[in-house]
Amino acid sequence: MKKIILSLIILGLFSFQGLMAETYQISVNQFVEHPALDAVLQGFKDYMKDNQIQVKYKVHNAQANMGTATQIGQQILGEESDLIMAIATPSAQACARALEKAPMDLRRPFLFTAVTDPVAAGLVTNLKKPGGYITGVSDLMPIEKHLKMLLTFNPNIERLGFMYNPGETNSTVLLKTLKKLTARMGIKVIDGTATKTSEVYQAAKSLIGKVDAVFIPTDNTIISGLESAIKVGTQFKLPIFAGDVDSVKRGAIAAMGFNYYKHGYQTGAMAKKILLGANPGQIPVEFQKELELHINTKYAKLMGVTPPKSLLKIADKIYSK
Repeated sequence: MKKIILSLIILGLFSFQGLMAETYQISVNQFVEHPALDAVLQGFKDYMKDNQIQVKYKVHNAQANMGTATQIGQQILGEESDLIMAIATPSAQACARALEKAPMDLRRPFLFTAVTDPVAAGLVTNLKKPGGYITGVSDLMPIEKHLKMLLTFNPNIERLGFMYNPGETNSTVLLKTLKKLTARMGIKVIDGTATKTSEVYQAAKSLIGKVDAVFIPTDNTIISGLESAIKVGTQFKLPIFAGDVDSVKRGAIAAMGFNYYKHGYQTGAMAKKILLGANPGQIPVEFQKELELHINTKYAKLMGVTPPKSLLKIADKIYSK
């Protein structure tokens, strides 16, 4: 028995040393540059560095253009990477389509991250057994907790604005869930849509006088133009809340959301398994469960809101300047 245990330890040591010694190439298809998705990539890179895994990155950014994301997905096939990673749903869908059509010799292990609903997005059919060459980490929101936070700020909300890009699967899935929850509470959800960042300001303005507060999910288009929505919020005293904590620093009143740096770090741990030889299709899709509460008291005041003391006491981070 001792010999068997010793052999396993030695085998594991050699595998780990091999992982450290080799330099891997990872191709990244990121949908757009904004703090949340940038934090995912940084968290991923830091995991690799912390675990002494040598990686050469080829990072591509679609700048919120689905056509560009599709081109990147096809381009990545020729880069002969050890692993393909897509950050956000549109980029993940683009890579998945490219891989499906590719010859077998061009297919690579594929890891998605910051994807809300991998099933609805058509990336996998089974979360526990993804199959094929794909798996990843989902940022599916516990929308009930977000709604509870909003109602703690204002228990009298009757009309809630929801800003999103109808072309983003993750946002449409969250909207359906939110409407089901609010319907039981007598709260009406009113949409404010934008298909590109230049439309965010007008989408926010369209909600003035129609809603008591606005909730912005982890929608890549809206978050990319978040400052435009915040401008409307401060001009017209329209309270704006977010689904990701990175948006609070930028001016959203509060968020009960994920730390996307940790999300990327968790994705790195999954990448390590794949680089060590694990079959992506046999690795269950993971979810981030840990939430953080961030509050921006400066912008709360600018939007005419007083944060409840009960939330200020438990907040993980408070921005006051």
